[in-house]
Order: sequence, then structure tokens, then C-alpha cells
Amino acid sequence: MAFEFPIRIYWEDTDAGGIVFYANYLKFFERARTEWLRSLGIGQQQLREQTGGMFVVTHSQVRYLRPARLDDELIVTAQLQEAGRASLTILQRALLKPEQPMTDNASALLLSEGTIRIGWVDAATLRPARIPSTLLEQLSTNT
Repeated sequence: MAFEFPIRIYWEDTDAGGIVFYANYLKFFERARTEWLRSLGIGQQQLREQTGGMFVVTHSQVRYLRPARLDDELIVTAQLQEAGRASLTILQRALLKPEQPMTDNASALLLSEGTIRIGWVDAATLRPARIPSTLLEQLSTNT
């Protein structure tokens, strides 16, 4: 099951055409990943202080299907797709929140989707390192 994070579209998110600027979806995905980790009890600053490591984005692939516009409410998801020794691949989606509560026959409209790979690095040197085993266990038991 995917973690869900709500986002409202503001003026600052849009371009001159009144639609969400494409790069802002990466910001939305980042916020959802951060809140997903936080929901699992994993604060990134605390993680860095306790382990000396941190996650960095190493690859992103995004498809844009439909535009989001000013005042739209989105649901941005994050779901662990693959966990390796030094990286995680996260499947993410931005969906237009339906105006009416969803029924069995209705679903949120998919606006954008992507996969983001985050790698674990030593915070001091930024060199790749293995994700602490306790962290991998925590992620695998909660997804």
C-alpha cells in the first residue's frame, strides 16, 4: 500500500500558462518521500546525526500525463518498489484529488508518475555506503 501525502497547488507552483511547472513535481515527490519516512519513524536529520549517513537522489524518471492547476488538491504517493544494500527505488504518483469522496467505481486522476532512486552516502564524504541493516529492516517490515 502506498503512503499518501496531500498537496495544494499555489501560485508559486505554476508557470505563465497557469499550470504546475514540470520540475515542481519532483519537489512534491521529495516532500512525500520525506513524510513517508517520517511516518515510519525515520527523521532524516536524526538519521544523519545517528548514523553519519543520508539519502541522496541518484536517478529520477518522470512521466507527465495531465496538468495540475492553481488551487487543485493533489494526493502524492510514495511506495517502496525495491530495496538494495545501498539504494532504494521508490514508485511515486501525483493524483488529482476527486472533488467527491471516491466510490468503488471512481478513482483519482493520475497526473504524473515516476521512479526515484535514492542512494545512501556517508554524509561527510558523500561517498556511497551501505544502508544500515536496522534501517533496511524497518523499511521492509513497514511496507
